[in-house]
Amino acid sequence: MTNRPGLTSAEPPQRTDARLNRERLVAAAREVFAEAGPGASLNEIARRAGVGPGTLYRHFPHRTALLTAVLADRIETLRAHAERLLASEDADDALEQWLRAFLTHARVNQGMGSALLMESAGELDFDCHRRILDMAAGLLARAQKDGTARADLTADDLLQLVIGIALSTAHSDQPGQPELLLDLVLDALHGTPRRRK
Repeated sequence: MTNRPGLTSAEPPQRTDARLNRERLVAAAREVFAEAGPGASLNEIARRAGVGPGTLYRHFPHRTALLTAVLADRIETLRAHAERLLASEDADDALEQWLRAFLTHARVNQGMGSALLMESAGELDFDCHRRILDMAAGLLARAQKDGTARADLTADDLLQLVIGIALSTAHSDQPGQPELLLDLVLDALHGTPRRRK
């Protein structure tokens, strides 16, 4: 069977359109979920993406699928940032920059992780915590190797501290409080370990 020119050239644009629609939907969902939380209107997401609700449901048949896509997109952004920072010369600066980005991530995505856990009952196709822990571990190990980060600190310790800051400042009316608390964590990261009894 011979290929008809019209059929071959028509297929890639459809795939490209579908991919672009999906990207627009994820970008719009990222904004809308950040503004209104994980229960935000899916119709508003479709409207901001410039597509109809049917297109949204073709790509994401339910809210959980869209929440998962947005969270995966945000984690991929964090991962790419970590990769760039691992290539930088200053291990301390790299770790600090990534922890600041992670604090922003944790504050923006606070309700999203909980909503996903409740709605998906553990059916996520990726382990968010493991991916983030691996990023933190790589950056921390590099600073520890340089001798500038205390050796008794683990990546899990750091993540717990930053998540604690995100949770405790969620409804704070004090501007700059999350950054101030993170500065204290960064000071402790470089401090001398206290003797444990």
